[in-house]
Order: sequence, then C-alpha cells, then structure tokens
Amino acid sequence: MAFKSYGSEELEPFHQLKTKPLEIADLLIAYLEQLGVEYVFGIPGGAIEPLYNALARSERRGGPRAIVARHETGAAFMAHGYFRNSGRLGVCCATTGPGATNLITGVASAYENSIPMLVITPQTVLSNFGRGALQESSDTGVNTLGMFQYCTSYNTLISHADQFEWKVYSALMRALQTSTPSHISVPLDILRSRVLLEGPSFNLAGLLDKPALIDTGAVDTFYKNLLKSRHAVFVIGDGCSQSIGLILKIANALHIKLVTTPHGKGLISPYHPLYRGVIGFAGHETAVSTLSDSATDLVIAVGSSLGEWASNGWDQTTLLNRKLVHIEESENRFTRSPMAHLHVRGNIKSVFEIIHNRLAHESALSSKGQGKNVDFIRNEQGIPLRQFCVEEEAKCSDESSPIKPQRLMSELTRLFPPSTLYLPDPGNSLTWAIHYLHPYDRRISGERDAKGGLFQGSLEFASMGWSIGAAIGAALARPDVPVVCITGDGSWLMSGQEITVAIQEKLKVIFIILNDSALGMVKHGQRLAKAEPVGFTLPTIDYAAWGRAMGVESLTVKSPKALLELDVPGICAREGPTLIDVYIDPEEVPPMKTRMKVLGQIR
Repeated sequence: MAFKSYGSEELEPFHQLKTKPLEIADLLIAYLEQLGVEYVFGIPGGAIEPLYNALARSERRGGPRAIVARHETGAAFMAHGYFRNSGRLGVCCATTGPGATNLITGVASAYENSIPMLVITPQTVLSNFGRGALQESSDTGVNTLGMFQYCTSYNTLISHADQFEWKVYSALMRALQTSTPSHISVPLDILRSRVLLEGPSFNLAGLLDKPALIDTGAVDTFYKNLLKSRHAVFVIGDGCSQSIGLILKIANALHIKLVTTPHGKGLISPYHPLYRGVIGFAGHETAVSTLSDSATDLVIAVGSSLGEWASNGWDQTTLLNRKLVHIEESENRFTRSPMAHLHVRGNIKSVFEIIHNRLAHESALSSKGQGKNVDFIRNEQGIPLRQFCVEEEAKCSDESSPIKPQRLMSELTRLFPPSTLYLPDPGNSLTWAIHYLHPYDRRISGERDAKGGLFQGSLEFASMGWSIGAAIGAALARPDVPVVCITGDGSWLMSGQEITVAIQEKLKVIFIILNDSALGMVKHGQRLAKAEPVGFTLPTIDYAAWGRAMGVESLTVKSPKALLELDVPGICAREGPTLIDVYIDPEEVPPMKTRMKVLGQIR
C-alpha cells in the first residue's frame, strides 16, 4: 500500500510556531506531520509526558493529535487499521516498562502483516539506568529494546539529542520502504531536551517518492507466457490494492479466472463472473477445483505472501508448483515460492501497466479471440451472488434460533450499505466471514484506491482482539463509511473495552459479537481432532447489557427475524458506535479443515 506524501507547503502551520530552541518531542511531531500523519495512538505516562505535551500543542494548531487507547495492544491495532484505510503511516506509543511490553503483540501483528508503523517508547532518564528506577526497561533492567528486536526492521535507543533527527529519519524511512514497524526508544531527558531548529532538516516526502524499479526481462517473459496460456488463473493477494483495476481489465479481456487469498478477498466483487472464490484458510471448493483443474496451465500469484493462510496449507497440487508465476514488490516473499518457474520483481501496478499497454498496443486481445468477453462481463453485471459452497446453501437461509452463523454472514452484506468495511477478528469470526460474507461490491473493473478493500483481516499473526482496535483506526481514516467489526465473545472479553474509544471519538463502528459462550475455534478444533474437551467454555454474558452500561446503543439478536428487523439505516446514521450481541448456534462447525490438516490432526 502507498502512503500519502505531503510537500513542504504542508508544513506551514508548524513553521508558524517559530520555536527557538525547539523541544525534541515537537521535532518528532513535525516529522509525522510532514508525512500527513493525523493521529498518534497510545496511552500516556510519566516517562512519555513530553510527547503528549507536544501532541497537545499540535492539536491546538490543527496538527497530529493523540488518540488514547484503553490498552497499549489496542493502540497498535488502531495504528494498523488506520494505515490500511488511509495509506498513511501508523504511529503508536506507550510509556516505559509495562506500557512498552503491552505494545509488543500489536507490533508483532503489524510486522507479520507488512504494515509500516512507527513505535515510540521512552526510557527512564539516562543517569538512572541500572539503579532500579520505576519501570526501568533499559539494557540493565527489563530490556524492552531487546524485545522489540524481533518484530521490527529498525530498533534503536536514542542516547544523545544530536542523534535524534538522524535516527528518526532512519526509522521513518525504513518503516515506509520495507512496510514493517520501526521502534525508537527515547529516554525522558532526551525527549525533553531542546535543539536549535525551527523544524525538520530533511524532506522525507521527497526522499520517499522513489521511481518504480521493474525487472523488464521477467515482465517480458510473463507477457509471453500470458499470451501462450489457454487457461490461466490469477491468485489475488492483499498487495494488489493499487493494481486491482488493471488486473481486472486484463482478466476481463483474456478471460482469466480469478481467485483470491483470504487477505485479498475484499478486492474483487463476488458478482464477477470470472471469480471462483477464496483459496486457503476457510476458502471455497470452487477455488481449489479451479486451480487443480488439469486444464489450468498458468497460475499467477500477485501480491501474496504464500504463507499457510494464502496457499491452502502449502498445497503443491493447486498452487506451489511449476505452473506458478509469482509477482511481488517485496523480494523476501519469493522465499515462499522457490518452485515457481518465474518470479517477477517490481512495483505491481507498474508491472500490470506495462502488460496492459502492450496488450492494447500489439492488438493482442483480438488476436487471442477474447474481445467478446468484455461484452460478456457487461451483460453479466446483474447476476445473483454465486454460492461458492452449494452443500451449505440451506444454512444461509435457515430460519432456526439461535441464528446460524452462515445465515448471519450472508445477510450482513444485504443489510449494510455497499460501501461498508468489514473487519472480522481471528478465530471463528474470521472463518465464517471468509467463507460466507461477500461484500456487496458489484464493480467488475475500474480503478481502486490504495486502501485495504471492503474485507480486512489480520491473518499471519492472528491476534485475538485485532479487529476491535483496527476498526477504530479504520473509522478514523474513513469517517464517511460504516465500519463493521465482527468479533467473538472470547476476543471481546480480551479487548472489548476499546469500544469506549469509539464512544469518545463518536465513531461510526458497529461491533457485532458472535455469542456462543465459548472459545469457538478451540472447541471445534478439539472436536475435529478428537482431543480432550478442555478450556474452551466461557460464562453466559448479556453483552447488550454490558454495552448499555458503557453508554453504547446496544441490541440483541437471537433469530433471523430479529436480525432482519434491525434498523440498519438508523444504526449507520448514528453518531457513535453500536453493539449488536448475536447469539449464534454453538454447534455449527466452522470451515476450518485446512487448518486442521496443517496441524496434522485429521487425515
């Protein structure tokens, strides 16, 4: 994904301060402002107080401001969701000691999901290192810098004021160039110190505006393979958000079938007649059969990590074989596809611009006899939603109570507006949503923006509670659309307090809790594996009552009738969040067999 660049003209409000000398914390905020950052997510504390003082000054002049989370992990999740929906750097912070350690899960999640992030933590004053200061987390205490080493691409302690600007510059450049978190740890006395500057010395926006590098030889080979192929399939990952419009134009013209990974699910309309569903975790048999069809002679994976979630459990029959062409911006993802007969390195959008322009210039579309497919697409825009799992179709219209999760997922996209963003949480919520929730996007082609699509999950690290924080970050980035967070009762008991941030910020987030009084994936995983049934039960809780106690408009759904009677237009027009407590059938088994096979627990 791209970030939004801001030129030097955007810095005028900061330069109007004319602060001499300038506090280091204000200089940090100036660099964030240079990149268009609007929010810093975190929780204040004594050691990081100078940063919050600078944020207060910034907010008064309309610059970046603080969003106070309820737990530091939630702050990192919010920064994650903010980046995915704004294209702007996610920034989170915490105080020293336990504040810093609480951030780690959220930062690790961003690292595994290729999210650029600046992580800011303080230290006690330098002179107190090794003396047992309150919440000391230096290398002579609980070494938080050492802990962040394993989930960041840049990780440093700033020990002198004259290091500050260079190290902040390096951290920001590394985060945005590698799409990973960078961590700076700044002792309190350094954060308070002053420098003789009026503002940033470096123009980061200009430095980050780099030309796209393309492996032209590999692109030429790919083009020839594409023309020679008779039955190609695109496998679309989350790295395609900027290029999906071009990919769809090429697919439409050459009649190339489309499947997505779970990460890329929200980028293609389920109404597209060439779409065959999701490959990988909780995916569809139609996608598997399309890729494993003996007639398929070219499989083009684009913008996908090809990890367990996205490769059908490293399936060599369908995906990881010599039919594969892997197109990526990040070379480190090629470590997952050594068997591919072609790797194409370069900016994905630029790769497909070259392919599309060559197809048009060389009249290759008509030479393949596929021009008629453009009309085919146009004529098929009104087709009903394809059922990717026919044997489960009855569950999607079942009238029994408590409501079937299949019915819930299939109804949500009919109830909420087409522009709605859906963020399902890791666990059963994600499995049900991948398989049965199809965002109501009827666009067959056309440009998309650099944002994360209508369906967004956090898959690789799969942190429970991710969507609760990420939905808040998404709503801050996209206040114009409803944001639906789909989470389980287990996740809610971990992170549900973050709803109070949505109250405070008056965010249009709809929190849907799948209430089955269990850690559902644990329960069903144990049953499928014939393991001991242990440790999955949760108390029966009225989450709607919990929400009302928090001051949130809260509703209860126990049946399809109650679901269909929801005043969704009113919910979407409301200023502030809504909580919907949905009692689902606890005996329905989620589509998780791919995961079970990987674990080696069923044959």
